[in-house]
Amino acid sequence: MLPTNTLDPAAFDVLNAARIMGVGRSTVFEEIKTGRLEARKIGRKTLITRSAIENWLSNLPVRAVA
Repeated sequence: MLPTNTLDPAAFDVLNAARIMGVGRSTVFEEIKTGRLEARKIGRKTLITRSAIENWLSNLPVRAVA
């Protein structure tokens, strides 16, 4: 679970979501395009909610230990 406090945003723009997720902006847009990451729009701005990031992370494949 992502850390929270009363000052933490409920949603992030693409750049900040990418930083939190540990990927680049283009990966965020690709994940949105494929439907693996849920995004919201307000005007021209794309927002990714905290819960959408958590869901995306929990649905990534688990790497098997070699």
